[in-house]
Amino acid sequence: MTEQLDSSRRSLLKFLSSAPLLPLAGGSATAALLSACGGGDTAAPTAQLMSVSFSGMAAPTLADAPKMATTAVASAMQALYSDGKTVPYNLAYQTFFITGAQVPNGSGGTILAGGYYDINNKPIVDKTDANSRQFFSDCPDGTSLLKLASTTVSGIKGNAVFAVVQFEYATRNVKGDSMYGMLPSPIAILTLDQDKTTGALSLVKYHNVDTSPANGLWITCGASRSPWNTHLSSEEYEPDATTIEKNTQFANFSTNLYGDATKANPYHYGHLPEITVNADGTGSCKKHYCLGRISHELVQVMPDERTTLMGDDATNGGLFMFIADKAQDLSSGTLYVAKWNQKTTDNGGSATLTWIKLGSATSAEIKALADKLKAADIMEVKTSDPSDASFTKIPFSGTYNWIKIKPGMEKAAAFLETHRYAALMGGSMGFTKMEGTTVNAKDKIAYSAIAAIGSAMTNGSGGIAIKGPAAGAVYALNMKGGQSDTKGTAISSEWVPVDMGAVPALLSEDLATPDALGNKANADKVANPDNIKFSEKLRTLFIGEDSSTHVNNFLWAYNVDTKALTRIMSTPSGAESTGLHAVDDINGFAYIMSNFQHPGDWESVHSKVQATLDPLIRANYRDRYGAAVGYITGFPALSF
Repeated sequence: MTEQLDSSRRSLLKFLSSAPLLPLAGGSATAALLSACGGGDTAAPTAQLMSVSFSGMAAPTLADAPKMATTAVASAMQALYSDGKTVPYNLAYQTFFITGAQVPNGSGGTILAGGYYDINNKPIVDKTDANSRQFFSDCPDGTSLLKLASTTVSGIKGNAVFAVVQFEYATRNVKGDSMYGMLPSPIAILTLDQDKTTGALSLVKYHNVDTSPANGLWITCGASRSPWNTHLSSEEYEPDATTIEKNTQFANFSTNLYGDATKANPYHYGHLPEITVNADGTGSCKKHYCLGRISHELVQVMPDERTTLMGDDATNGGLFMFIADKAQDLSSGTLYVAKWNQKTTDNGGSATLTWIKLGSATSAEIKALADKLKAADIMEVKTSDPSDASFTKIPFSGTYNWIKIKPGMEKAAAFLETHRYAALMGGSMGFTKMEGTTVNAKDKIAYSAIAAIGSAMTNGSGGIAIKGPAAGAVYALNMKGGQSDTKGTAISSEWVPVDMGAVPALLSEDLATPDALGNKANADKVANPDNIKFSEKLRTLFIGEDSSTHVNNFLWAYNVDTKALTRIMSTPSGAESTGLHAVDDINGFAYIMSNFQHPGDWESVHSKVQATLDPLIRANYRDRYGAAVGYITGFPALSF
């Protein structure tokens, strides 16, 4: 499939402005990296970028069905310069590849994009059909764009830039059966050749990262770039170690990874992997075991390079914070869980936050515990009331458990059974589908996306009882220093969230009855927000949807100063908008990433469009087995 690149707006001017611009674009594919301007003119600029705004696009309709079956962009950006001029820029999209393609491996050969590998880095083959083939993912997710001080990759004509791309899962095998969570998630490093004049990116090398030192990876979802230039991955929906013998999904995962249904250890999954890129376009993977074993989503490290705020994509999940002992090092520190002290109930509710210390540890010591302990060594868990006062009733995954910690096992419980232990310690374990997290450093505000306000957030089971739209909301969290935990001990951070409330403009709107297209939530508002990223230079919060209430998922731009919300991109029907990342300056160019995954993954919301769109999406995306990785273009001039 050919994607069109709008190069008419490429700037050839030197990027000297202190306010780089993040352009977005459209085309037709699944992933997106957004590139803005830069250039080769060495003269000092006479006009600098002051602010930007977006002109939005309407949601596509069946009157133009092809746009519903691809990445549609009909939006633009307006850049206001210090000389008073406003310059418009159209947005467009360019792919690097669609998963399932053979792409260059940097050694004169090719490699399967999005391909799966076992613990020995051998291809995992789908043999469920006579036409066997290596498994490849239709679900590219978290992406980080970064540069190194020096590189050794051959074939670079401009600047070498690297994109780390992780693949969350494969939706189905060739036979059509679900493969969710049954394959070890791959992570790839893309070496990109950045044109020094235009900023355009082209793929030179695809490298599959060896994850065997980390025992393979489990359902890698959202990601972020650390302040020290590494890729912080995720492992969500950690397997329940107390019922692992009955978990056929995990047994299949173990078989595909190790060739043995019983070899994988559930306590090795649900942690935070970190990918370091090497100068030759390869990379290494390690897991940090001391940030809690939760349903990790997109984490955000604060400007102090120690404080990490973590979403928890679970039912009866919590808001967690980790404070590292040393800057730029997540291998040891202290883990906290928030206590929601409710202030208001309506419109998503609001609360002050206090913090409960769960424990301090190093990754090495928790890894050692994970290697040797079973769930029964750490705690006793009952799923019905044992009528024994030594057990404590806690909310867990939409129901209740009764638990008792074994003597001396508090640290193991805190870091390996984090959901249960946090509830036992009084944390507010009532959040549902807490997804991406990002930070507005200037205003010291964090943003967290709640993709669905479900039963646990409304029924009080985890200490939260609010009223809000089922289609979710984005919450703002003010951060301050000088805070203490609930026992009065000082918290060593200037970036501690002290309150939390839904942003009014980013509150979804459920519809009593579906509209003519089938949308169950207002299509002109954000619904089921998932990935979120803030651009400091643009003062803009970008929001990607993971919606079962919109027929097409959208990418939005929200200006935190003007409060303007603008739809800037529509993903293929049935696809989820993922992998968002804003980068203000790489070699004088600014970029944004916004992936999407599993196009044509039909649900009840698509009942009115599926028959029309299914053949179009199959034609665009390898019979629904493929998804694209690429970047959004627009190239506004940042200075004149």
